[in-house]
Amino acid sequence: MRRKLSAFILCVMLILASASVSFAGDYQLKQVVVLSRHNIRSPLSEKGSLLGEITPHPWFDWTSKTGELSLRGAMLETTMGQYFRLWLEKEGLFPENYIPRDGAVRFYANALQRTQATARYFSAGLLPVAVVPIERHTEYNQGDSVFLPLIHFMNDDYARDIEAELAALSGGDSLNAYRDRIRDAIALLMKVVDMDRSEAYAGGKYGDLLKDDTHRLNLEEGSEPKLSGPIRTALSVADALVLQYYEEPDALKAAFGHELTWDDWKAIGSILEMYEQILFTSPLLAPNLAHPILKEVYAELNAQGREFSFLCGHDSTITAFLAALGVEDYELPGAIEPTTPIGVKVVFERFADEKGQSFFKTELVYQSVEQLRSIQPLSMDTPPMIVPITFEGVEVNGDGLMAEKDLMNLFREKIDALDEIREKYTEEAMDKAS
Repeated sequence: MRRKLSAFILCVMLILASASVSFAGDYQLKQVVVLSRHNIRSPLSEKGSLLGEITPHPWFDWTSKTGELSLRGAMLETTMGQYFRLWLEKEGLFPENYIPRDGAVRFYANALQRTQATARYFSAGLLPVAVVPIERHTEYNQGDSVFLPLIHFMNDDYARDIEAELAALSGGDSLNAYRDRIRDAIALLMKVVDMDRSEAYAGGKYGDLLKDDTHRLNLEEGSEPKLSGPIRTALSVADALVLQYYEEPDALKAAFGHELTWDDWKAIGSILEMYEQILFTSPLLAPNLAHPILKEVYAELNAQGREFSFLCGHDSTITAFLAALGVEDYELPGAIEPTTPIGVKVVFERFADEKGQSFFKTELVYQSVEQLRSIQPLSMDTPPMIVPITFEGVEVNGDGLMAEKDLMNLFREKIDALDEIREKYTEEAMDKAS
């Protein structure tokens, strides 16, 4: 217990140090671009479907309709916006009670309720006396392709190479190899929800998730990558259980009466990570999936007169985006979702030095599980978790900053990657046909 407490204190000290870091050089913050995941939502499955059948226990009484931002999520996102306001005022980018001039601030979110609402509540915390429009480019509750990891090109040769790459990354020759890496986590999940006591399990509707081999990966142009079978089932249940832990104050009740340790919750979170890893992080596929959001963020980074941008999508949006850019490995203290915790923000910060040269720092900003569960107010004294990230092949200086030209070159290279994929695999198909 003492070791865990010491580790937690160390993590807090590191985060606080990151939040108040002083550069060796003289830099001034000029622009911030945020790519955010929505905050806490209700599960994507109805109570009467998979979630209601796979366990004999009743789930948390969600405060929102299926897939919508919860009341807790709204409060958490507002306090995150308030923290950003205090930070930007401290850095001198915003004056107090800022009312932006036209074009200085932009909010754009997927048209689903949870993303639109997240942007709305964040804006209320960030700019409490300003009226901020939240853009949506499709009909309400219809998906916007900018924020969806859609496959923009596919043929048989390309699909074959993606599947071969996934097999190599798994260390095996099938999707079962991925499941083998999280077998203990899936076994724990089945135990926590008491799956073997559910009528659906007894009736054979859902098989043993550790024995079922019906995995199937579907890669179809115009759609998101899809995975069916036991890993997909485990993902749905783990997602709901983690959300229930965020919402339910009684930790024992959140785990259906089972006493879970921090490591147990992280194991359940690893199921979410594995699902994302399979579908969205393949080096061959990620630039394809992330093409529109790469273009959108690049445009915001280069928008004349823009001071602050907030783009809101999903965990899949951020996973594909970071994978496409070649993010280097990172760890998120205080999170049980290992890579894209609920409400996480990818924050690009543009700084100018005394010579007028531009540099960027990129960080992941998110609320720890304790902050989520307690709805802790955020301030400069009690900040969210802040973790710097870097990208393969992009150097950082002694202050942890990337040169503007290097970051822009990276974006252009990854945006162009889709055309290169099309050209390569179209030529291969034509050669075979001839």
